[in-house]
Amino acid sequence: MNFKISQQTMRNSWKPLRILLLLSGFFIFFNGNSYRPKAAEKLPFRGPELTSDTLLKFSARPEAGFNFGYFLYLPKGLKSHEQHYLMVETTNTGLNDSIEFHEKGAQYAAGQSSVGNYTSRKLQIPLLVPIFPRSITNWELYTHALDRETLLSQDAAIKRLDLQLLAMIKDARKQLKQRGFPVKDKFFMNGFSASGTFANRFSMLHPEKIKAMAAGGINAIPILPVSQLKETPLNYPLGIADVKKITGREVNLKAFNQLPKMLFMGALDENDAVAFDDAYSAEDREKVYALMGKQLVPQRWEFVQEIYSKQNVKTDFRTYSHMGHGTDKKINNELVEFFRKHMEDDRSYSKTR
Repeated sequence: MNFKISQQTMRNSWKPLRILLLLSGFFIFFNGNSYRPKAAEKLPFRGPELTSDTLLKFSARPEAGFNFGYFLYLPKGLKSHEQHYLMVETTNTGLNDSIEFHEKGAQYAAGQSSVGNYTSRKLQIPLLVPIFPRSITNWELYTHALDRETLLSQDAAIKRLDLQLLAMIKDARKQLKQRGFPVKDKFFMNGFSASGTFANRFSMLHPEKIKAMAAGGINAIPILPVSQLKETPLNYPLGIADVKKITGREVNLKAFNQLPKMLFMGALDENDAVAFDDAYSAEDREKVYALMGKQLVPQRWEFVQEIYSKQNVKTDFRTYSHMGHGTDKKINNELVEFFRKHMEDDRSYSKTR
């Protein structure tokens, strides 16, 4: 982190912080039905499509570029030998030093309860969910939000989680093709809360890889496509001033600007990560409050929309007047239609599915 806090301050602040993060980590999204997909070695085919929901787990392969495993969810009705878009959604499983804990959370999100799972079933496309950990010991590394400390980390296990995710996607593409489900080069990305923040920041780092991206409940601000505001530098994750220094490559603003994006917030959302030490440094907190406002919605949310508009960034901003920090069936169905709209216009993805 870019600042230090005393042990006493840690003790005084840890309990409410932990409660908030755990509640956020275990937030259950509405997804329609309750069921457990089969974990099958042999996929259940009947004719050209799957006959039941199937969940596959793949182990870490450091030699292939990813140090953690991932799940692939294949929805009932997924057609074989047709090119599909892969849906990608990371997790927010909370704080725990056990990788088994995070694996169970990722399994639940992939196979039963997440916006990604709901969208995957509705569109009948495969879903990838990585098993990314978040340590309670090193709680300042907010891996699930791809925060600054995570992107800068030289720890061998979590170094460049964004590149590890790309390596997982590459591996998943091979695994799916071998099983008769070829997927397109570009993929969909979705997320909510910390995973929405991850998706938003990831899309700035790798916009050319993504077909369309949706993110909601972004607990502070979406990353801004500028290097400074009022002559104040905005380093990652506030802006892009030092992204090249961190990653070794320039931000592809042309690709980011043209990438179809849906960003949404509940008008009643008060889950503001800027106030917490694990998500932002004291310096960044001061910049956010001074330049963008202290109120998450609508003040800061509207400010971000103005910046995106001025920079000609292609974004569908939506604010839901009835909603706090969460989604519901209405929102989830709008997300389905957002991704459906950006599928290629072919028979596989017609609205008659």
